[in-house]
Amino acid sequence: MRIAGCLLLPILLLGILSPAPLSGEAAKAGGGTGFLYDAIYLKHDTGAGHPERPERLTAIVDRLEQKGVLQHLVRLKPAAASPEWITTVHTPEYVERVKQSCQAGARYVDTPDAPTSRDSYEVALNAVGGVQAAIDAVMDGNVRNAFCAVRPPGHHALKDKSMGFCLFNNVAIAAKYIQKKHKLGKVLIVDWDVHHGNGTQAMFYDDPTVFYFSTHQSPFYPGTGGADERGTGKGLGFTRNVPLAAGGGDAEYKKAFLEELKPAAAAFQPDFVLVSAGFDSAKGDLLGRMKLTPEGFAELTRIVKGIAVQYCQGRLVTILEGGYNLESLAASAEAHVRVLTE
Repeated sequence: MRIAGCLLLPILLLGILSPAPLSGEAAKAGGGTGFLYDAIYLKHDTGAGHPERPERLTAIVDRLEQKGVLQHLVRLKPAAASPEWITTVHTPEYVERVKQSCQAGARYVDTPDAPTSRDSYEVALNAVGGVQAAIDAVMDGNVRNAFCAVRPPGHHALKDKSMGFCLFNNVAIAAKYIQKKHKLGKVLIVDWDVHHGNGTQAMFYDDPTVFYFSTHQSPFYPGTGGADERGTGKGLGFTRNVPLAAGGGDAEYKKAFLEELKPAAAAFQPDFVLVSAGFDSAKGDLLGRMKLTPEGFAELTRIVKGIAVQYCQGRLVTILEGGYNLESLAASAEAHVRVLTE
């Protein structure tokens, strides 16, 4: 079966480890970096051999613990998002279809490349709710910024259809949440996943209040994200795609961020910054063919964090999307989080 543009590789599943509780100095004082994670995200069962598997999250948690980073993070806990928030970007009929399909034990929703299990609807609500909790923590001043280690990912999900491992569009719902609950006008979404976030782009294509910026391998799944896709109507100019040829690495990504993202952000002047943090653009990923290193991800994070500091008081929440080589995923996430804590 072909998923995300590549053949699925047989993968030996590892035992699911229970992460150590988050505690330490950062948990005792506000202003640190938040880490949003919960074992509920392991309950989304995609089936044996699937690259989007629970071990992705335990690999990140284990790495942060082993490297002494975890103790410096502020623990954030999710709660299930209200369906009313999901329908700010998805149709009610689609939300109900996901719910009914999962509760019936369907192995996928809409397409085989969006696998599900009985718990997947509940997990997806908690993924959305987890990101909302991180946004609240930033807005309340309990943390400066936050990284959300959630699954299932979201940036391919369309308003009425799942695809590309994604059920609900976590980052798109987050943008609406920022605007509707916290009354901030302009949201910048930066997407460095190896795949173009077609769902996110589509939801805001005519919306001048959300700027969508994406770097992605091209040509590649899902086939969208050309440089000529710039928005429509009032949203014209508020979508910026930088497609990159396979094999691109730190230099190519840094150039795109410095020459394309920074000027766009300066013109837009966001009130909040969100990142679709896909680490499948890392060297050695099972699906992607890009060559970003942990140091490269650190540099991209530094640029995005600088934008948040310059224009919106540092308000920044990053959300896990892809990343399927456990070693490169964990190393890249560690580098990303270290910069957030600086």
